[in-house]
Amino acid sequence: MKQKNLLKALIVAFVLVTAACQQSHKGIVDVRQYNQPVKVACVGNSITFGAGIEHRDSLSYPAQLQRMLGENWEVQNFGVSARTLMSSGDLPYIQEPDYQSALDFDPDVVLIKLGTNDTKPHNWQHSSSFKEDYKKLIASFQALPSQPIVVLLKAVPAFPERWGISDSTIVHGLNPMVEELAQELHLPCIDLYTPMMGRDTLFPDQIHPNAEGAGIMAHTIYEALTGRTVE
Repeated sequence: MKQKNLLKALIVAFVLVTAACQQSHKGIVDVRQYNQPVKVACVGNSITFGAGIEHRDSLSYPAQLQRMLGENWEVQNFGVSARTLMSSGDLPYIQEPDYQSALDFDPDVVLIKLGTNDTKPHNWQHSSSFKEDYKKLIASFQALPSQPIVVLLKAVPAFPERWGISDSTIVHGLNPMVEELAQELHLPCIDLYTPMMGRDTLFPDQIHPNAEGAGIMAHTIYEALTGRTVE
């Protein structure tokens, strides 16, 4: 009996961990609960900003997500290139005007995709503070009058390394921390890593996705938010 109980506990623990960044078929957001267009703040670094994408204003992942979601949603891009999540990083996101702009937007949903630049060796040496700094960032949005749904996004792959950004660190360090944090805080989490695996041709500089790659990101986020496939 003790062995059965132990096995059951292990299975439950495994399910909780592996489910942290699985997509919900129900959808994270029910647009019917809002009287006005659902305001979505896309917080992130250069990948959110759309660096390297020609016509990024219309082809970055937030811009493509806006078209997929339609008129009942308002998506704004608050990505800033090269920024870190950690305040001990070389270029902390929280010191940028775009961070304050994201707060002032008073969003209903916050999509956070930060951490890629934190994996650079001179930043990752401070990784012990990553989760605490992430919690502070999350709390700053949760304290807004709109009380937004905060969604954590796992980092996309690197192919395999550039500018000190290592796919190995993303896989074994960064993304597991994001998953753990989502589980601890009971927050929705979207896996952007898996859909981009093996798609190195969509990353011209090995780090930043092109317009097609940004479209896959937008598609994945759309399905997770709405519980529907793109029409």
